[in-house]
Amino acid sequence: MTLPGDERGAGGPAGAGPSSPTAGSAVPTGSAPRNDRPQPVAARASFQEMWRELAPVGRHSESRGYRRYAWTAADTDCREWFREQAEARGLTYEIDRNGNQWAWLGDPAAGDAVVTGSHLDSVPDGGAFDGPLGVVSSFAALDELRARDVTFTKPLALVNFGDEEGARFGLACVGSRLTAGRLTVEQAHRLTDGDGITLPRAMEAAGHDPDAIGADPERLARIGAFVELHVEQGRALDLSGDRVGLASAIWPHGRWRFDFRGEANHAGTTRLVDRRDPMLPYAETVPAARREARLAGAVATFGKISVEPNGVNAIPSLVRGWLDSRAADQAALDTVVGGVEKAAREYAEVHGIDLDVVRESFTPVVEFDHALRDELARILGSDTDLKVPVLGTGAGHDAGILSGTIPTAMLFVRNPTGVSHSPAEFAAEDDCVAGVHALADVLEGLACR
Repeated sequence: MTLPGDERGAGGPAGAGPSSPTAGSAVPTGSAPRNDRPQPVAARASFQEMWRELAPVGRHSESRGYRRYAWTAADTDCREWFREQAEARGLTYEIDRNGNQWAWLGDPAAGDAVVTGSHLDSVPDGGAFDGPLGVVSSFAALDELRARDVTFTKPLALVNFGDEEGARFGLACVGSRLTAGRLTVEQAHRLTDGDGITLPRAMEAAGHDPDAIGADPERLARIGAFVELHVEQGRALDLSGDRVGLASAIWPHGRWRFDFRGEANHAGTTRLVDRRDPMLPYAETVPAARREARLAGAVATFGKISVEPNGVNAIPSLVRGWLDSRAADQAALDTVVGGVEKAAREYAEVHGIDLDVVRESFTPVVEFDHALRDELARILGSDTDLKVPVLGTGAGHDAGILSGTIPTAMLFVRNPTGVSHSPAEFAAEDDCVAGVHALADVLEGLACR
């Protein structure tokens, strides 16, 4: 088996495949990885087969990354794959009012259900693991539990949340936000992609009723715990030599749009002193964001830009840049964003440019349910003296969105490079299967007692 991101030309390190001794190279020579256990045959075979089937869907031939955007053909293919996996296992399949997919074992109406899953959409030219690893692992974990011949005492559900990455409409976790009531119908209906297509229009074109979306408290009331498995988007596990870790909290984070407005003019005939070029203060603001983040021990990135009229021989009238910033606490985040905005306004004034700053999305710090996290640690440590490490993360997830309504927890699988949101994103097969094993243990401990 070759995992996407591992072959030459796809951004992965040559020779660092699932069977290569260089995968997970932070583990000291001669020592086994921590939280290493015998890996069940059922989990490995199931994982391999599903990963192979899903790997080609939405993969771009040139970048070798994934373009699985919400409510597109690639998204439809991913959703069809999820349906087929659910039905092949005899699970009750349904799509909720917000387009999220569910596969149920047992009676959903019984309540206190244990739910696991993640998402299948991607960022532009993203990696194979961010999201899909959690969905594939949820099905593989169920297969492993059935191989163990366990008896379920609670309903179990597997879920694929829609539009988690926000790559098309600019807002992350749309499916889970709508379900939790953290995105209103009116706000959702105003979301528009880069081609001017609204979210309702895109949903309707994909066969879903946009008038049905909205908060779904009845569904959430049925859930006793949600556990999301995800590839680590950092190197903490690689550095500690652990295959699997637990999440402690998600850093507060948000997205801010900076609109620098100047005056369009001819690039060849307009004197430099007569120009009102918004590109200049924008360009000066980018390193300012890096500086402010470094001083606060946080992160800040201008990763998306839009220019009007976007002509080679034209001075722009508008430069629009999107800032993504995340920090370990709210005070640090406020310091970073405030510092970036102050610098941007100073640069804009120097060049005679107008500036508007709009906060497009924001998620406060998320502390995962301590009781559930401790229970997962107990389950995973029950047959070993090794403790499962607990990690913080700067990445947002559906589990974070739902945490204010239901108990949630997260498992992380080791990423040997720490690279994510890139075709080079990678996790070794042995680590992925260890994640499946850990998830199966957790689900058995929560739903089979």
